[in-house]
Amino acid sequence: MCGIIGIVAYQNVNQELYDGLTMLQHRGQDAAGIVVCDHAHLNLRKGNGLVRDVFSRQDMLRLKGNMGIAHVRYPTAGCASSAEAQPFYVNSPYGITLSHNGNLTNAEALKEEIYKDDLRHLNTESDSEVLLNVFAHELQKSKKLRIDETDVFRAVKGVHKRCRGAYACVAMITGYGIVAFRDPYGIRPVVFGKRKTKQGDEYIIASESVAIDSLGYQLQRDILPGEAILVTRQGDFYAQQCAKKTQLSPCIFEHVYFARPDSIMDNVSVYKARLRMGKLLAKKILRLYPQHDIDVVIPIPDTSRTSALELANTLKVRYREGFIKNRYIGRTFIMPGQQERKRSVKQKLNAMGLEFRRRNVLLVDDSIVRGTTSSQIIEMARDAGANKVYFASASPPVRYPNVYGIDMPSAKELIGHGRNEQEIAQVIGADWLVYQDLDDLIMASRKKNKSIKKFESSVFDGEYITGDINENYLRWVDSLRNEEGKQEALQKDNEILGIHNNSENNKNE
Repeated sequence: MCGIIGIVAYQNVNQELYDGLTMLQHRGQDAAGIVVCDHAHLNLRKGNGLVRDVFSRQDMLRLKGNMGIAHVRYPTAGCASSAEAQPFYVNSPYGITLSHNGNLTNAEALKEEIYKDDLRHLNTESDSEVLLNVFAHELQKSKKLRIDETDVFRAVKGVHKRCRGAYACVAMITGYGIVAFRDPYGIRPVVFGKRKTKQGDEYIIASESVAIDSLGYQLQRDILPGEAILVTRQGDFYAQQCAKKTQLSPCIFEHVYFARPDSIMDNVSVYKARLRMGKLLAKKILRLYPQHDIDVVIPIPDTSRTSALELANTLKVRYREGFIKNRYIGRTFIMPGQQERKRSVKQKLNAMGLEFRRRNVLLVDDSIVRGTTSSQIIEMARDAGANKVYFASASPPVRYPNVYGIDMPSAKELIGHGRNEQEIAQVIGADWLVYQDLDDLIMASRKKNKSIKKFESSVFDGEYITGDINENYLRWVDSLRNEEGKQEALQKDNEILGIHNNSENNKNE
């Protein structure tokens, strides 16, 4: 999962790109990068870590230009380390940089095509570099010194013909402009906004509307599935549908977990969707346990707060904050090692005994992935004095791997894979466990946008919207995502970077 942003303005965009990345930091804490264009010269800075750690004052002074793109990332399958920070750059044709959110499902086949047919060299294992080279090759077919919007849109059409999977992208063509495009299913989110100035209109493209709002732009709309938009350096705006067949099928897990509640995605408020999730989940609890003895509802911060509050209101049960979060610890299900995840949970949350002691507590979380975090939190609640500990998930059981850009564990590491709800409750140590029904989750997430006919909900139902995922592909993904596979990928990246862990470090891993 990643965050992308692009800006075309009439003044330096370095500070706005930086500020925009901080608003998208929740989408990627592994690496960050900014590239800006100053006339025909590119200035690039990228590296490992949080936005505030990657960019120094000296970096920002050097990043001058009136248009630029930026990126924050979490690693995806096969890219367990931070060796592949974006944006990526290719010099031919014209000098193109690209930032990408998503995952190409036919990346391995494309790598062979790019080498044998396009005669292009790939320097990393990242599918984002694959996507950049496909776009560059398609644009090079114009064979023109000076391109126009027709050439750009023709290149995006070529990308749609060759690429499969999920991709929301911003690409900057040196000295010309910024193009943004979205896969024909609209799996990953991307929106654009506009701001009027004395010099003319300025434009911004971002993964979430929160970045647009915070920088003083007016949200225009989502980029449609298969659509591309182009903003030239002079501020000219163009939009065109570039895919023959499209179907809006956004990733429903964005509403459950990844997106900020103050974002609007595909014309749906994430905050309102999570309120509806809580209300529907409460109604299910009342159906299953009409004589429940819940004393207090406590969210597991932060994403579940909105759903938990509405759930408590519907149940007419007290809502309390029982866990205090250390905001300097990252998200645990994406952390690379099991031992590191276990250590981080206790560092991440601290239970307040006065909210748990001698009470029957309902803990609410947005989802349960591996289950290790949930079991430790339940143990913390009991240690804090809870009488009974119930658990509710605002989403259905996560039973299948994600192949569209979320680095979830391999299937065998998912607690929901091959277990029913009673078995999961027993594993995590809950007195009882209630999951959201998938139909209710879909209802909550699309109530205000009836044009969403189907969500990408493969982590819950195992149905992969692009239709090109088979058992062989899932086995390959599984080999990359299990702990042993991730360590092998990390070692490979370290060798590329010239990093060699000593034996003590290896032992600690």
